[in-house]
Amino acid sequence: MLRLGVRGHDMPAAPFDELVKSISDAGFCCTQLALAKAVRDFNVGTEAMTSGMADYMKRVFEKNQVEVAVLGCYRNLADPDTEKLKKTMDVYMHHIRFASFLECGMVGTETGAVNTEYKYTPENHTDKALHIFIENLKRIVEYAEKMGVCIGIEPVYKHIMCDVERTRKVLDAVASPNLRVILDPINLLNAENEKQHEKIVEGAFELLGQEIDAIHIKDYVMKDGEIVYEPLTVGEGCFNIPHLLGILKKKKPFIHVLLEASTPQNVQASCEYIRRCYEEA
Repeated sequence: MLRLGVRGHDMPAAPFDELVKSISDAGFCCTQLALAKAVRDFNVGTEAMTSGMADYMKRVFEKNQVEVAVLGCYRNLADPDTEKLKKTMDVYMHHIRFASFLECGMVGTETGAVNTEYKYTPENHTDKALHIFIENLKRIVEYAEKMGVCIGIEPVYKHIMCDVERTRKVLDAVASPNLRVILDPINLLNAENEKQHEKIVEGAFELLGQEIDAIHIKDYVMKDGEIVYEPLTVGEGCFNIPHLLGILKKKKPFIHVLLEASTPQNVQASCEYIRRCYEEA
């Protein structure tokens, strides 16, 4: 029941058809595809995101029995620069349309910051920031509904949607069946709450369980008061991987579980540990 995948750009760089084959050969059944990061042998800009390109990619994925779980479009939906925000919204529209062509069910995104640098500021956690994000997200989700695609939002402590409670507020405010959640539990952690990460995981499934549609999995250690997760083999850090996998096995069979922040050197060891923990859960 474990459907394990990897981000395309975490695999060794290669022409697209070889990249997809390498994902399959490594034992993965799915991937998160960030076009600009993973595809390097041909243009994948918005002008190139045609139905023809999608058909070509779809055939390559099908040949290698790899699903595109998430089409990544991690751009700032709360950018205060109106011209940059306009361009960002256009990029989202192109990704949503391309996901429809590709028959990929979900376009994934984090939730931005109220500055053009897309970095942490205490203002990200204000009600004003949340309102800005929600209003811009509504426009994206409305288009996704028309194209039959879901938007997957990923809460991150340093961003606007910084915890599960604010995530619930976003889901309720947008109120669309096409708005889903990509859960990366470690992205919810900080120096103050990381020792309670099992409770945070449980709380996420209690509050967001119906909408959680994909999982990012990685590990972390604390270094100089900061959470560090790259490059780290899963199972060598502080995160209780068996706890998370036990919940998934019970509540979310067949959910896409995407290995994140891996390297070509540790990807196999991480996979083996995850599979073993899932079997034992």
